[in-house]
Amino acid sequence: MSAGMLYGGDEIGALVFDIGHYSLRVGYAQEDTPKAEIPAVVGVVEDANSGVVLKTDGMDIDEKKSDPTNVTSSTSDTKYHIDTNFLHVARKGMEVSNYMKDGMIEDWDLFEKVLDYTYAKCIQSESEFHPVLMSEAPWNVRNKRERLTELMFEKYNVPAFFLVKNAVLAAFANGRATGIVVDSGATHTSAVPVQDGFVLTQAIVKSPLGGDYISMQCKNFLQENDVEIVPSYLIGSKEVVKEREKARWVKKRNLPEVTTSWHNYMTKKIVQDFQASVLQVSETPYDEKTVSSIPTVHYEFPSGYHQDFGSERFRIPEALFDPSVVQMRGGLVGNTMLGVGHIVTTSVGMCDVDVRPALYGSVVVTGGNSFLQVR
Repeated sequence: MSAGMLYGGDEIGALVFDIGHYSLRVGYAQEDTPKAEIPAVVGVVEDANSGVVLKTDGMDIDEKKSDPTNVTSSTSDTKYHIDTNFLHVARKGMEVSNYMKDGMIEDWDLFEKVLDYTYAKCIQSESEFHPVLMSEAPWNVRNKRERLTELMFEKYNVPAFFLVKNAVLAAFANGRATGIVVDSGATHTSAVPVQDGFVLTQAIVKSPLGGDYISMQCKNFLQENDVEIVPSYLIGSKEVVKEREKARWVKKRNLPEVTTSWHNYMTKKIVQDFQASVLQVSETPYDEKTVSSIPTVHYEFPSGYHQDFGSERFRIPEALFDPSVVQMRGGLVGNTMLGVGHIVTTSVGMCDVDVRPALYGSVVVTGGNSFLQVR
């Protein structure tokens, strides 16, 4: 959709917004990598005395200030903290909220604040100068699609706007017009068949096993083994300790009274770092005897506690492929969940027989969990 003009080529400065539950990636269409990756959460402080205007060196949006450098202006007393550097600062009363749910935009007010920040601080240009291509979940609903289109044209005055399913983008990015796209993100893993650039919506299969589920398994494992997960913001100083010896650290002084949601967010960051540094996926189905012979990996937590991790670093991510290896936790019953392999075969089995060979011949893996190390 456009405002009456035709756009094409590298010289137009078109923007690409790739929306996910974990983060929003944004950049210029002609570049190979995003210009910025912004967490899909926003710190919200409702405080009448926290008035700070958007400045050139940071992003604090205060709605009660009316200033040309401020991205929003209203009479409310709400202040928003966006992006990693500002989210990781301990602030009194700051709640952390995600604007996404099930791969779709849920909180439109927070999403608008993130778009304001993106144009003001990442792109540093007026929105009306840049056509926009934005990704959406293959199961996105019509009313959300219409609302997003209305927002981009009426508030941001974009000259052209195109909304495309992320599975199609993943397929095209790998030079495939037809294939099965396996997207394993934060909240779910899905298999989406694409034929000639169109998603076969009737054959989409989803599973709630994703990065957040693996993080939950990591946290449960650490707690069961009496490993204290201490967020970095709490640590003022620490001592060097021997392996597996209890951490000795001193709490930082004069900390503000933080909210539970922000504390949990910072704790989750520690677990995710452990997850990215330690976990590996075995090339063959998990076998305790086989993985026990593989060298261990050493990891040190911010508190100073450190130890070697062995077979468990293969067993935890194995839940993506065989959920039965994990006991029931968080309301998810392992034996009733579909692993990645079953998701793909189920999805392809729901497609026309003539298309199946082409789908199996072009399997595209995308999403944050595709970065898991493989041995």
